Amino acid sequence: MPLLIEKSTSSRLLRAAMRPTLCALLVFSIFGKATPAQEPAAQHAQAVTPLANLLEEAEKNNPEIEAARQGWQATKQVPAQVSTLPDPQFQIQQFSVGSPRPFAGYTNSNFAYIGVGVSQDIPYPGKLRLRSEIAKREADVSQQQLESVRRSVLADVKAVYFRLAYLAKTLTILESDGELLKQVEQAADARYRSGMGTQQDVLQAQLQKTKLVREIAMHHLEVGKLEAQLKQLLNRPQDSSDIEPADLTETPLPQAYDELLAAAKSQNPELAASQKMIDKQSLQVDLARKDFYPDFNVQYMWQRTDPTQFRAYYMLTFGVRVPIYRGHKQRPELAQAQAEQLHARSEFEALSHQLASELRAQYVTAQQTAELLKIHREGLSPQSRSEFQAGLAAYQSNKQDFQAVLTAFLDVLHLDEDYWQNLAEYETAIARLEQMTGLALR
Repeated sequence: MPLLIEKSTSSRLLRAAMRPTLCALLVFSIFGKATPAQEPAAQHAQAVTPLANLLEEAEKNNPEIEAARQGWQATKQVPAQVSTLPDPQFQIQQFSVGSPRPFAGYTNSNFAYIGVGVSQDIPYPGKLRLRSEIAKREADVSQQQLESVRRSVLADVKAVYFRLAYLAKTLTILESDGELLKQVEQAADARYRSGMGTQQDVLQAQLQKTKLVREIAMHHLEVGKLEAQLKQLLNRPQDSSDIEPADLTETPLPQAYDELLAAAKSQNPELAASQKMIDKQSLQVDLARKDFYPDFNVQYMWQRTDPTQFRAYYMLTFGVRVPIYRGHKQRPELAQAQAEQLHARSEFEALSHQLASELRAQYVTAQQTAELLKIHREGLSPQSRSEFQAGLAAYQSNKQDFQAVLTAFLDVLHLDEDYWQNLAEYETAIARLEQMTGLALR
């Protein structure tokens, strides 16, 4: 009889420890079975949005891509401007004789006249062509920058999408593994009621369930942040419907590192932009050398005095702008262009090494993560579940302590989460490889 009283008191203490209504509701909503009233709501779940649709939407609506596109369109208008001769100057002259009044002496002096003329500046041959080529290289750089921004945005969309898919899968795992935890809790409660277990075992199981509730809440918080980031990339209103990702699937990577590196060297937009910058600076050096040569000016003037007494005058003038301050202008200009050319070459070399390094890092990440996924599928996941089921059976038979069962459950939970996290990291690495190489790997 004392034993029954002690158990009754302990049961009341246990119920008091788990009394908070909010916690109970959360646990029930997450781990409890769906009622018939809940099943129709599940059937109306939000439709999955394919990644390809989001990539197309981002490419069309992302403001960063649009800004880069408009910048490229602007630079395309420059070559025609800089390759055109300077605007001509039109002049009207009036020369008076004997008085400051306009047209004074016009009828009695052949010095007074009215003149109309035009003048044209003519750069040294080759300068306009070089300026046009430099502007074209600048437009090419802008075009490659547009491609770089486009790839970066699409890679970010993929990364956020894969993270959302991982979190969605993890929420499912937490719910399904919560059923395993329910078995542990029921076994602990049964042993406690039979007098073979302790109240601490039951409380630990309940505590672990509450921890799962907290983990689910943290996942929902991260999902909210990622949804906001994805809507920003898509240029959607923040109050628009959330995006439901598709399930993660492993993308094969048959390419070797050397193949990926060759593709990156030939198709990477940042590397191509750096090469175009070298070409531009080489032309800039040629233009700086051209500035050591003179520019020209041609002027033609028609002058008219009194037509009844004097004949008209015609004057052609040819001028030369001589670069006499070479030590202060042209030589420093040439030195600047040569230094910028060396700077562009050094940047290209540094970028090439950086690209090879980043490509290698992402390739190794993909390779090693693929190995981890295989180990999870073929070893860790089935082994951990077998260990848990065996441990639970042993615990129910009073052949194993509760802590070992709880540890086995946590192994199952964490290994399930690790698998999908590794898969998300693998797909993100594939996305970064696509960004650097321009290949469509998936």
